[in-house]
Amino acid sequence: MITSAPTWVDERRAQASAQFAKAGFPTMRQEEWRFTNVAPIAASNFPLATGAPRHAAALVAGVTVPGAVRLAIVNGQFAAGLSDLGALPKGIRIAGLRDGARDATDGLEQHLAKVFSIDAHPFAALNTAFLDDGVAIIVTGGVVVDTPVHIVVVTSGDGTPVVAHPRVLVIAGANSRVGIAQTFIGAAGDVYFNNAVTEVVVGEGAIVELYTDQRESEKAFHVANIQAHVAAKGVFASHAFSTGARIMRHDIGVGLKGEGADCTMNGVYLADGDRLMDTHTSLDHAVPHCTSHEIYKGILAGKAKAVFNGRIIVRMDAQKTDAKQTNRALLLSDEATINSNPQLEIFADDVKCTHGAAVGQLDEEAMFYLQARGLTRTEARDMLLHAFAGEVIEGLKIPALRGQIEATLFSALERDVNPSTALRAGSLS
Repeated sequence: MITSAPTWVDERRAQASAQFAKAGFPTMRQEEWRFTNVAPIAASNFPLATGAPRHAAALVAGVTVPGAVRLAIVNGQFAAGLSDLGALPKGIRIAGLRDGARDATDGLEQHLAKVFSIDAHPFAALNTAFLDDGVAIIVTGGVVVDTPVHIVVVTSGDGTPVVAHPRVLVIAGANSRVGIAQTFIGAAGDVYFNNAVTEVVVGEGAIVELYTDQRESEKAFHVANIQAHVAAKGVFASHAFSTGARIMRHDIGVGLKGEGADCTMNGVYLADGDRLMDTHTSLDHAVPHCTSHEIYKGILAGKAKAVFNGRIIVRMDAQKTDAKQTNRALLLSDEATINSNPQLEIFADDVKCTHGAAVGQLDEEAMFYLQARGLTRTEARDMLLHAFAGEVIEGLKIPALRGQIEATLFSALERDVNPSTALRAGSLS
């Protein structure tokens, strides 16, 4: 049930509701969705999740990152009782979106549902239409927050299919710094739909590092949208890791809006069976002297499918842009597939822009070399896969979270990837 809200929240809900009613669920006839069939989501008619599932506390505790400030969002609602609010670092404020909107917490009305246009994002419009609660993280200008913030997002209907629309807003004041992690989780085997939106405002000279750990139930549907605006000399880094969900769609859009802004956008995804991982990224170089670096890597087994669509736009006035994009995928079976579509749209003439995509299988010669030195075939495979994913995993600056993600990744490999899979010659690193 959606609660009462200030007029400005109601207006944004109504606008989003009208937009979604007009556009509806996307179909494969639309260019941005031509490889991703969301009909199973549209046909399921999930009821809105209400209340907390009985195992919420256990799920949250199971992914807690030691040394981090823990925040919990359960079925779209900020769960203060499962969060650590007693000893927040100086210069950081945490507000439940529902209470913050009513109390006119600084920045909420200015930025909430305003960081990007919902017209091109139907699931974000649906999230906004049900905007009710979530978390706002506000960092005071000039403050360096050394303690990471860990948001645990739990979705569950205690065995009953449900939908939740969690929302996060991050506002980093000028010259501040903060590291934020999000872990998305549900009970194993549960069917549900998690439709999440995260908005990030990076002030002038600020640094925001965002880590996304998607380990939903393998029967769940996960749609997430991250959108960021980066001011002059600001830095935004996104590191995304995905091992769960039956269908995952991850949209990440970053607007470099001030000179000297910088963005890093990295990710690793793993899928098996007949699961689908779809990642769409968009980098908008709107002004001169901005840089961006992007690396996405995928590991696919069984009949899994992946989509990577990486778009870089360099506006007419964005001279001296430096943008690099790389997408690589390993196919561990003959039936796994990926559709990779790197895009460069350049309207300026003094730029350095590169992009590339490579799809292949593990190098049989490397496998033979490692096995000749005493490793089993499985150990050799895991070593090569670790090296393949390591370039991105090593970018994790929260050691406890990095350990969790590595363990989750290789547990999934051990469970899902058949060690006897035929590996063809051809290297990819």
